[in-house]
Amino acid sequence: MNHRKVIFWSIVVALGGFLFGLDTAVISGCERTVQKIWGLTDAMTGQMVAMALYGTIFGAIFGGVPAERFGRKQTLFWVAILYFVSAVGSALSPDIYYLMLFRFIGGLSIGASSVVAPMYITEIAPSEKRGQLTALFQFNIVFGILIAYLSNWLIGTTGQETWRWMLGIVAFPSALYVVLMLLVPESPRWLIVKKGNIAEARKTLEIINPNTADAAIAAIQAGHDTTAGAGSLREFFSGKYRLPILLAFLFAFFNQVSGINAVIYYAPRIFEDAGMATSSALLSSVGIGLVNLVFTMIGLFLIDSKGRRYLMYVGSIGYIVSLSLVSWAFFSGAAAGSSMVPVLLFAFIAAHAIGQGAVIWVFISEIFPNQIRSWGNSLGSSTHWVFAALIAGNFPWFAGKFGQGPSFAFFAVMMVFQLLFVWKMMPETKGVSLEEIEKQLIQ
Repeated sequence: MNHRKVIFWSIVVALGGFLFGLDTAVISGCERTVQKIWGLTDAMTGQMVAMALYGTIFGAIFGGVPAERFGRKQTLFWVAILYFVSAVGSALSPDIYYLMLFRFIGGLSIGASSVVAPMYITEIAPSEKRGQLTALFQFNIVFGILIAYLSNWLIGTTGQETWRWMLGIVAFPSALYVVLMLLVPESPRWLIVKKGNIAEARKTLEIINPNTADAAIAAIQAGHDTTAGAGSLREFFSGKYRLPILLAFLFAFFNQVSGINAVIYYAPRIFEDAGMATSSALLSSVGIGLVNLVFTMIGLFLIDSKGRRYLMYVGSIGYIVSLSLVSWAFFSGAAAGSSMVPVLLFAFIAAHAIGQGAVIWVFISEIFPNQIRSWGNSLGSSTHWVFAALIAGNFPWFAGKFGQGPSFAFFAVMMVFQLLFVWKMMPETKGVSLEEIEKQLIQ
């Protein structure tokens, strides 16, 4: 196997995750500044932050369409261009409505990349390394979040125009992503299943491993449903794929009702509510990004050895404990003026990174057959982003009206249900070929 080539392609494609994380988190450092400059209400501020998330919903729902028609590579190339347009436009926005428009465009690219990038890596990776390589997308997300927090802290809040630099910084890696995507081949599974182009697919498969190219082609062809309508949206919702659809929906739902995006988007606000100064709150946000990165690396290391369910058990229990204690701290008043909330949120982030964070994009990309994987990834990703938008868009209002205690109590209760989901429903996909997973889940 040509490890270097596969790893290089995976890293390049996973840079979509870096832009995903960077674009997602930069707004956390400037949302209060923008609110003050343009005199926005808490509700309007929430909608400004959530505008990117509304874009991700459409990007996730429709991102699978060009991926099916034009290919994974071509779609990701245009995603990179949208990232660049969004960053430049956001930085130069003359008013809140232009800012919301360009944040929406950025959301389109985030949603589409969350569908197509993990799909591409899943389709080129060997089964024994599929978890680690696909999890590179999540690693890059959290690396992007860390860089966003660090960038926000370095830029600071000393001037009215600093928010423009916070948002515009995304343009530089976006331009690099455009160039690097030209060096990546098309997914051989897409070439075979959607285009019947076996010759072109063979070239890529022989680069990956010349000894298994013929066997890989035979397995892909054998697993491809050649009946009429195969791969159509009607077939997807025919009832045949109800188990993977349910698994993807619940997995994505639980990812967001953990409160992860409330913390990512509003970390400085939460820390300030706990009694920290603005500069300290921004610095503590860097700590969140660092913890996220370290524990994502641990999850990436363990995902193919310990398995997906093991990481989800660890993450679910960590969620329940940390979120319950954060809620208690705010309810009891122990959060005010202490270091308790940052420490507990670091624990929460660690639980997310090693569990849901490491597993979600891998698991959703694995459980759908080749011919409908783009529809399945779109369903899982759009579910993720619908609930992300609902939570991030309403968190400032909810926290302002009821307080942080009830908010985190709700998240803790939801994670008890996630633990039950992992125990009773979630299958293990570690080390199983995509075609074998299809046999297990599709009856």
